[in-house]
Amino acid sequence: MNFDFSKKAYVLGAGAAIIGASFFLGGYFGYKYSREVDKVASVYNKESAIPLEARTDFSPFWKAWRAIEEKYVSSDGLERQKMLWGSIEGLAKSLDDPYTVFFPPAEKEIFESEIRGDFEGVGMEIGIRKDILTVIAPLKGTPAYRAGVKAGDKILKIDAETASELTLDEAVSRIRGEKGTAVSLVVLRNGEDQTREIKVVRDKIEIPLLETEKRENGIFIIRLFSFSEKSPSVFRQALREMIESGSDKLILDLRNNPGGYLEAAVDISSWFLPPGKPVVKENFKDKNEIVHRSKGYNIFGDTPIVILVNGGSASASEIVAGALQDYGAAKIVGTKTFGKGSVQELIPITPETSLKITIARWLTPHERSISEAGIEPDVMVEPAKEDDESLDPQLEKAIEIIKGL
Repeated sequence: MNFDFSKKAYVLGAGAAIIGASFFLGGYFGYKYSREVDKVASVYNKESAIPLEARTDFSPFWKAWRAIEEKYVSSDGLERQKMLWGSIEGLAKSLDDPYTVFFPPAEKEIFESEIRGDFEGVGMEIGIRKDILTVIAPLKGTPAYRAGVKAGDKILKIDAETASELTLDEAVSRIRGEKGTAVSLVVLRNGEDQTREIKVVRDKIEIPLLETEKRENGIFIIRLFSFSEKSPSVFRQALREMIESGSDKLILDLRNNPGGYLEAAVDISSWFLPPGKPVVKENFKDKNEIVHRSKGYNIFGDTPIVILVNGGSASASEIVAGALQDYGAAKIVGTKTFGKGSVQELIPITPETSLKITIARWLTPHERSISEAGIEPDVMVEPAKEDDESLDPQLEKAIEIIKGL
């Protein structure tokens, strides 16, 4: 039997070629249609970042990551860690909540130093109001206070950088800085058409606590500037001073007090409320609530009280004013408060980074949302005009009201 070996070899070769092509095409189509996450080889722990129960398709993210890896032209190479931090920052920013923010290593250190109180800067609290960077309050005696920054000032530029393009924490980092250096703020003040530039020289910030003043007719004034860890004990001393002075009427001035610790707000409210009464409620995503109740010191429950507030009164100030207003324990005088009624939790992401995320909203005992409406005063009184700050019509109204209580 004769065999045509050349033909057979050709056929076998063709078969080998077909088999090889099938492997090639299989590999090509397998790569093309595999998950985008599998195509990214430059990062690890990709799967652990995606919860099994999540139904969101992450392939666009990984496709974008891979496109950058493969196509972006860069003389210095890619900074993949910076890409990751930027991705998380964008994730937090997408929530449209100015108080939810990711802290990369440098920003985390700045934030923690501020919490500790050992920081240098200008000494003012800022927030976002109607999408505009706004001064909540300058702290008394600080560089911002001395330079003439006012509660409610809208910050348009920081050292010629447009503020609207910055997140809240980016703005904070621009304003803060070393003692002796200066920052320029372009602000628009309520009721004015023209902007003004305010230059503030940074200094070490010593957060003030309170001042007291005895007036005639048994009136005692406590000006509380912040709700720090020390505020409850200092406030207790001020109340003792009030008793020893023979005063029996209290004006609690919370104007330009940007808040602080929740525990301090509950403790201070407890001097005026019976035990067990709700001071504030934390409303969470799953509709569960944590109710923070009065410790029941209640020594001054029958004392005539007027609380002064303005647009610089925020957070813990709103908790105290809202609770005493709900129970009829105090009259609120001034202008509407800032409306910062949310709770943040600091979650470690890595040892060097963290995520500050809003986890709950504050409600007054009668279920009023502080975030949505702030605290409306019982008696609305505008402050004095800027050119005549020797007058204080809000305080004068508070004195008038408390004389009749």
